[in-house]
Amino acid sequence: MKLNEYQEKIIKFDTSGVNEPLSVVNFAFLDKVLGLTGESGEVADKVKKLLRDKEGTISAADKAALSKELGDVLWYLATTARYLGLSLEEIAVENVAKLDSRLVRGKIAGNGDER
Repeated sequence: MKLNEYQEKIIKFDTSGVNEPLSVVNFAFLDKVLGLTGESGEVADKVKKLLRDKEGTISAADKAALSKELGDVLWYLATTARYLGLSLEEIAVENVAKLDSRLVRGKIAGNGDER
């Protein structure tokens, strides 16, 4: 499935009624941003528990659980982007270009958005 196709298919699961890009931060947008951070935290928590409880060993069940959480992260990311009028494919293309530029300039490691 293409990223933009995914972004379109999941609109039906968003009960907020937002169908056009937003120009003002509202509750629906904040809900999605906070959901994105919450689901990302759930991924991090599962990985923490793998280290703490299983010496870092990842079972098939762990991968399945992480896949579900990553799917939730993807939903919130795609919906947040849609609220901003951005396509996931645009975001992906821009991100690869940014990373390629950093690689060429020897700036992959380090801090700062504009390195």
